[in-house]
Amino acid sequence: MRRPSVLVFAGADPSGGAGIAADILAIAALGAHALPVITALTVQDNDRVFEVLPVDADVVLRQARALAGKIAIGAVKIGIPGNRANADTIAAVICSLRRDNPDLPVVLDPVLASGAGDHLSSIDALAPLLPLASVLVPNLPEARVLGALAHDAVNLLVTGGHADGAMVVNRWQGEGGERAWRWPRLAGEFHGSGCTLAAAIAARLACGDAMESALTAAQAYCHRALESAYSIAAGQRIPQRCLSTSSQGSP
Repeated sequence: MRRPSVLVFAGADPSGGAGIAADILAIAALGAHALPVITALTVQDNDRVFEVLPVDADVVLRQARALAGKIAIGAVKIGIPGNRANADTIAAVICSLRRDNPDLPVVLDPVLASGAGDHLSSIDALAPLLPLASVLVPNLPEARVLGALAHDAVNLLVTGGHADGAMVVNRWQGEGGERAWRWPRLAGEFHGSGCTLAAAIAARLACGDAMESALTAAQAYCHRALESAYSIAAGQRIPQRCLSTSSQGSP
């Protein structure tokens, strides 16, 4: 049986906790296959990002063309583009894909900084991608920085992990209405939780789920991955993404 594929544009994290490494595992766990296009190399550990080294835009384009020329793309997931040139290239790839598939889902995780606050991207670099997103998945600080740009999204899921309280409240505004999901707040900090959620959403959209169903399944999976997170060193823990999708709740 052929699995649906998700074309992923994201950076490489040598700690294995975020970026492409997170995307591949989360997409596989949610029933799809990741086609990882590297947009940037990074120098980082499980807490801090020290350097972001963008891949040449032409290399990004050649990677995407080689994949899309043979493999049906069921969804696109975007993490850090690396720079504005790469964002322009990714936007052109999406526009080309949508000529054949106008309803192609695009999930954008607008990663502006690491959990420790280290710079990863900018609004300028994200600007060509924001209008193309089927769903935008910022955390609260990112949503505040993006402002009206975030609220113009067709579907907006703002995650509430940076707020206070015993429950994490994730709020969706979109074409299907509005909804809030509430999840018990977990102790500690996690490396790559946003990547995990966005990738899981893309996987379920590629598998044919409606938006609300995809958001629900992805959040349930992400919460379970964080509940089972493990340590590789002091600091942020790594979500356990190698989970079956059975027994997922739907708060």
